[in-house]
Amino acid sequence: MEQNAADFGELLMTFQAKLGSMWSLGRSALLMGGVAAALGTASTGAYAQNQAITYLLPAPASAVAFAPLMLAQKKGYFEQAGLTVRFVSVQGGADVGKQLAAGNGDLGGALGDTPIVLRPNGVKVKGVALLGGRTLHQLMIRSDRNVKNLTDLKGKTLTVIAYQDTSFYAAQAVLARAGLTRQDVAIQAAGPTGVWQQVAEGKADGLVGAPEWGIQIEQQGVKVDWKSTDTFFPGMAQAIMASDETIAKRPDMVKKFVGAVVRSLNEIKADPKAAAVAYTEAVPSYKGQEAFVEKVLTYYVKTVYPNQSKTGAFDPDRVSKLQDYYASKDIIRSKSPVNDLFTNQFVQ
Repeated sequence: MEQNAADFGELLMTFQAKLGSMWSLGRSALLMGGVAAALGTASTGAYAQNQAITYLLPAPASAVAFAPLMLAQKKGYFEQAGLTVRFVSVQGGADVGKQLAAGNGDLGGALGDTPIVLRPNGVKVKGVALLGGRTLHQLMIRSDRNVKNLTDLKGKTLTVIAYQDTSFYAAQAVLARAGLTRQDVAIQAAGPTGVWQQVAEGKADGLVGAPEWGIQIEQQGVKVDWKSTDTFFPGMAQAIMASDETIAKRPDMVKKFVGAVVRSLNEIKADPKAAAVAYTEAVPSYKGQEAFVEKVLTYYVKTVYPNQSKTGAFDPDRVSKLQDYYASKDIIRSKSPVNDLFTNQFVQ
């Protein structure tokens, strides 16, 4: 397990380096596009006096996981806070952190785990709000594969979105609880569509990833057994991240953005059904799929969002235990002071 984890850490750093060069070539084009245009963000009229910021997403903006952000945009919460937000998708949370540290974005999203991995490499970013008290990742197995215990995964195939994604490490951590390694279970990187389609088609036995993928499998008539990976591994939910420099120089902007998203998140938690209707208006590609979105958001409310003393707040003990775990598996070369990994100053 330790060697596999070290290999993953090396792969992650290589991946980040490659993406850095890709960004310099594509940044201008990306910043001209993004989801903001689709959601109706403008730079004239009521928005003219607002502060324009760029928020980097770790995956396509159409992921339901980003509902708190998209609803804050649609409902005008950013505008009310004096912000005009442009969303730009890049290649994963590690890339988000690297680009923020380089000044290529104002804020961004990744798992709360991400600063633990990046800061030992000199990437000075930290979480400024955590969108849930439990972990994003779920272990989802086809019910017809007779997997009653983790040891039954031996000889099976699991999919993850990418080998550069935290879901890959989470899958290995789950296997380690049963004394299994990658030599015992095939882990395939299948991309954002294949990750669930391969399971639905029976080409894989299960996956480790976001809740919506399991629900998409079930919509194909395939029964799935679910388990939050924090049963085995102390991961975290999505986080809003900022560079140390941005936090120091622009705390008012960070506070306004976090406040708008926390407001949106609290509304989802209070009424996921109403949030689903609003979401399909904000993201028209889901029009007519209100039942699907409601099911996804309800799962988030029950399984990902709970267990926070205050919406948006990090639990220092959970962060510390997770960093200890990463260090024990050689994912990180050294540990950072826990207070360097997050701040709750914007949600207090």
